[in-house]
Amino acid sequence: MPHSPQHVIAFDNEAVKATKTITSDPALVDRPYRSQSWRHFERADKGAVAGIWEAEPHLERVDCDYDELCHLLEGSVRLTDATGHSQIFEPGDSFIVAAGFKGTWETLSHVRKVFFILK
Repeated sequence: MPHSPQHVIAFDNEAVKATKTITSDPALVDRPYRSQSWRHFERADKGAVAGIWEAEPHLERVDCDYDELCHLLEGSVRLTDATGHSQIFEPGDSFIVAAGFKGTWETLSHVRKVFFILK
């Protein structure tokens, strides 16, 4: 198996195990949902984490205190801000949810995304 160049991190590393989560707090979500993520990169000193995330359909109320770059691989999501403006993102779309975003993240179907979070 070929090795990646030094300081290059491929997201196909099977050694990275999934972290599975059930989110059920009714103050945050419309219904309990399952998600899993594979953290391929973490840099605590810079507040950075990146990897793959996937989840079942749900609606989550968010108040972001971090910046997140998302690239959808599968499924679709609708983001709606506190004023009611919304946008749907689908496979192949890339977007940033910037710190300060308040509103809802609605996972409309099973979603799989690449993410990079900077706190």
